[in-house]
Amino acid sequence: MSSEIRKIGIVGAGQMGKGIAQVCALAGFDVAVNDVSDERIGAGIDDISAHLCRAVERGQLDEARRKAALGRIRPASSYAAFADSDLVIEAATENEEVKRKILSDLGPTLRPGAIVATNTSSISITRLASVTGRPEQFIGIHFMNPVPKMQLVELIRGIATEDRTFETAKQFIADLGKTVTVSEDFPAFIVNRILLPMINEAIYTLYEGVGTVEAIDTAMRLGANHPMGPLQLADFIGLDVCLSVMQVLHEGLADSKYRPCPLLVKYVEAGWLGRKTQRGFYDYRSGTPVPTR
Repeated sequence: MSSEIRKIGIVGAGQMGKGIAQVCALAGFDVAVNDVSDERIGAGIDDISAHLCRAVERGQLDEARRKAALGRIRPASSYAAFADSDLVIEAATENEEVKRKILSDLGPTLRPGAIVATNTSSISITRLASVTGRPEQFIGIHFMNPVPKMQLVELIRGIATEDRTFETAKQFIADLGKTVTVSEDFPAFIVNRILLPMINEAIYTLYEGVGTVEAIDTAMRLGANHPMGPLQLADFIGLDVCLSVMQVLHEGLADSKYRPCPLLVKYVEAGWLGRKTQRGFYDYRSGTPVPTR
C-alpha cells in the first residue's frame, strides 16, 4: 500500500461514492463518507453493508474480511471530519457548479499535504482545480460504474497537477487492484468521449424511427457483441448523466456531431432518467423492463 495514502475522505454517498468507499475499505484504507444529510450517508453505508453481505453469500468474500471492511468506513457529517485525510475524492452529481462549491469549501478544512481528486466523468480538471486553493495537489480519478466490478480507472492531470500528486494517485489505484489509463484533460476524457456519442447516436436512431428500442438494443448486443444494448446502458448510467456529458462535449469541442439528441433532452425534462427513476427507454416498474417506445 502507498505510504502516502492511508485515510480517505469521500464527498457523495450515492452510486459512485458508495462504490468507491467499498473498494477502498476492502483494500485496507480507512474511509470517511460525507453527503448533504446524515440520512443519505447512512443509506449509502447501509447499501455497502448489504452489498458485502451478498458477496459473502455468493462465496466471493469471507466474513472476517467483510467485518473488517465495514469497520473501516465511518460517517462524516461535515468536512471537518476530513482534517486527517490523505486523499479526498469528490463524487457528487455531474454538475460543475455543485462540484465547484464542494471543492471550494473543502480546501480550507484539509491539511496542507492532502491530495484532492474529483470523480467527474467529463468536466475540465484544470477548471475545477482553480477553485481548490491547491491546484498542484488536484487530479481527476474517474472510476467506472459500478465501481466494485469495473477494472478501469481514468487518471487525468490538470495543467498544474504536480508529478508527486500523479504518482501517488497512480499507486493508490494500483493498491485498489485496478488498472490505470491516463487521459489528457479534454472534454469527457477517453471512455465517455467514445461511449456517449455512440449512445447519443443510438437515441437519434430511435428518434428518427430507424428502429425501436428493442430493435436497436438487440442489433448492438447480437450484431456488435456488446454485453448490453446502448439504450439499456443509457438507462443504467442515468439519462441526466448522459445529457450532461453530451452537453460538456458539445460546448467544449463546438462540433455539431456532439449535439444532444432532442429525444434525450425530452426524457430528462420528463424526469425519466432510467433505472434510478424506474422509467427511461424502458419502464422498470413492473419488475420486467418494457420498452417505452
